[in-house]
Amino acid sequence: MRIKCRRLVGGYAEGYSLVSPEPISFFGGVDPSTGLVIDRLNPIRGESISGRILVFPGGKGSTVGSYILYRLAKHGLAPKAMICLEADPVVAVGAVLAGIPLLDKPEYYIFKTGMYLRVYGDEGLVEIVS
Repeated sequence: MRIKCRRLVGGYAEGYSLVSPEPISFFGGVDPSTGLVIDRLNPIRGESISGRILVFPGGKGSTVGSYILYRLAKHGLAPKAMICLEADPVVAVGAVLAGIPLLDKPEYYIFKTGMYLRVYGDEGLVEIVS
C-alpha cells in the first residue's frame, strides 16, 4: 500500500517503524547520547529511535530540539526518516540540518510499530511493505 504525504525533506529510507501516539520533544524527551526516548509521559519511553522510521503526531518544546536531531545524526543515532501528522518548525529544521527525510500530512494514518516502510521523500510517498 502506498500513502501520499506532503514532502518536507527529501531522500529515501526504509526500515521498521516506531510509532508514538504522543508528540515528541527532542530536547528533554530523547537522550542525545543514546537515542532512547526518555520522556516519562510518552508511551514509547525506553524505545530507541535510532535507525527506525519514526512516526508521531508532531514535535513539541524548545527550538533546541532541532539541534538534538542534528546531534543524533552526527553520532549515528537518528531515525532513518520521520513521518508526522503535522510537522512543526522545530522538527522540520532538525530534519533539514540532520538530512533526515521528513513527510507529513499522510492521506491515511494507519501506521503501527513494527511495520516495514519505504519512505520516498522526494515523491512524498510512504510504502507499507509489511
